[in-house]
Amino acid sequence: MNKTLAAAAALLAAGTAFAQSSPATHAIRLLTPEAAQKAVNAALAECRKQGFQVAVAVVDRSGVTQALLRDRFAGAHTPMVAANKAWTAVSFRTPTSELAKATMAGQPASGLRSVPRFTAVGGGLSIEAGGSIVGGIGVSGAPSGDADEACAKAGIAALRDDLEL
Repeated sequence: MNKTLAAAAALLAAGTAFAQSSPATHAIRLLTPEAAQKAVNAALAECRKQGFQVAVAVVDRSGVTQALLRDRFAGAHTPMVAANKAWTAVSFRTPTSELAKATMAGQPASGLRSVPRFTAVGGGLSIEAGGSIVGGIGVSGAPSGDADEACAKAGIAALRDDLEL
């Protein structure tokens, strides 16, 4: 047997052994709709306290919107932007305020800005429980990304007692 064929056979055998030892399913944690709504309500309340009209979205760990609420005077664009901020934070496992810096023109990751839904503006955070990402929250409509992010943090804080940290 030639060396290439022997190496291929060895790799195939190793891959088959690994595949046989791996389980066929994986259990994951998900936010309940009630938890998602609780986070949305808390973030909206914090922004209102600051005098901001915003939209707040919570997505599940896959980036699918679970809860979304737009305050009565928030801009028409804010629901989409809030959902995209939450999606971006979950998809890239990074706060959108950090992605805003890392993807500026001239940075190695600047190409990410061409990814559909990618929103590199502060206000999107991952929601974690027990060391795993269970969702994300995005806020849009405050005068700055920092203000959006502060409201998103209030939404996550409202879940602290409900989540296993």
